[in-house]
Amino acid sequence: MDPKEKGYKQVNGIRMYYEIYGEGEPLVLIHGGGSSILYDFREVIARLESKFQLIGVDLQNHGRSDHRYVPETFEQDADDVAALLGELHIAKASFWGFSNGGSTVMQIAHRHPGIVDKLVVASAFYKRNGMIDGFFEGMQEATFDSMPEPFKINFLSLNPDFSKLENLFDKDCKRMQTFEDWDDEVLTSIQSPALFISGDKDVMKPEHTLAMWRLVKGSQVMILPATHGIYMMADFDGSLDTNLIDFTVKEVEKFLNL
Repeated sequence: MDPKEKGYKQVNGIRMYYEIYGEGEPLVLIHGGGSSILYDFREVIARLESKFQLIGVDLQNHGRSDHRYVPETFEQDADDVAALLGELHIAKASFWGFSNGGSTVMQIAHRHPGIVDKLVVASAFYKRNGMIDGFFEGMQEATFDSMPEPFKINFLSLNPDFSKLENLFDKDCKRMQTFEDWDDEVLTSIQSPALFISGDKDVMKPEHTLAMWRLVKGSQVMILPATHGIYMMADFDGSLDTNLIDFTVKEVEKFLNL
């Protein structure tokens, strides 16, 4: 599984890293907080690279992309991805975002509707009360030691600068700690077909995923028997539920081909 193309583009003052796999209709893959392209999307790419042109993106402060030393926002991430696609001469694409990447793709559809074909919003949220009880209290107490070890190992394998790993942790934490609810209009403004996915034991309540589904006209929803993300990637211990991942990817493929 090797990218056909990889490299950097200058985007909004930073060098942004990307990888392209396969050929066909473009599908942009946007990872979650603390993560990177292949950490979140290795299994998806392996299953879809023969069917789509897959564009993986490392967001600011993540993976191989440059760092900013200002607060992270989903709006900035959305603008960065839109600008990257402009540099790659991709006029329109579908988007699959996981976790914070799911929030980012909703902002892309809200802020840059002309570049969006379809959206897959996996394990995302838009209001604080949508997260499981205790989530934000836990974020207030988060320390660098509480960052999952696989995230640290993954980051340092891509970018062996410990101070940048600390910056990533600090910026991701503060984004969650200071998160303010979005207005419903962010979702009701989405004109593209959307598929909302989450696990029944996810960090956001299933009811919240349903609430987002109801706000986006003509969208679809899929609640899977899973914790955060294991329906599309390995768990933190490296274990894979291949049958569940196969099911998820087939349903997403079906949705994208409608």
